[in-house]
Amino acid sequence: MLEQVHNVPIDKEIIVVDDGSTDGTAEILAGERRFPEVRFISYEINRGKGWAIRKGLEHVAGDIVIIQDADLELDPNEYHALLEPILQGKTGVAYGSRFLRPSANIPHLIRIANRILAFTTNLLYGSRLTDEATAYKVFRTDILRSIPLACERFEFCPEVTAKLLRAGHTIIEVPISYNPRTAQEGKKVTWRDGLIALFVLLKYRIRS
Repeated sequence: MLEQVHNVPIDKEIIVVDDGSTDGTAEILAGERRFPEVRFISYEINRGKGWAIRKGLEHVAGDIVIIQDADLELDPNEYHALLEPILQGKTGVAYGSRFLRPSANIPHLIRIANRILAFTTNLLYGSRLTDEATAYKVFRTDILRSIPLACERFEFCPEVTAKLLRAGHTIIEVPISYNPRTAQEGKKVTWRDGLIALFVLLKYRIRS
């Protein structure tokens, strides 16, 4: 993953947060010297994606933040398209949508689950999103830091979306490609996370 992100021709810093993983991430990065722009942050306790993003955000020095999962289901070569609406001043937040570009490799259950989440988001918040749960979320740093996040795990996506929309921010979607992993390959999101996402979307709609 580091090599693919490093090779994208943009001025950047790479912040890697390892929150108590057991896959050898710390050992690999300890011996990695090819990528001087990488900042490695390590914690002993595993608390989840949302917590890792919150901790990584504390170390961001740049003006724009791109969330990149290490599994490379999403392609770093599409950074330029994701950054364009922000750099052009059209918005401060861009989401990469897996459903704005025709694709035959998205499993049927993933399509259904994401349609439910997008429909619920649009119904509750008056938005027109097609992919609320996308892992490619891009923010102006000041906007993301203005959102008081409490997430620890995969509820980062519905929480940040709900709070952005409630705060009046416009989210522009950009078509992206998608190469999904299976559970056998290590994918951790389950139907329970979908139910939690629906609960989070509803909670922040009714909470002042």
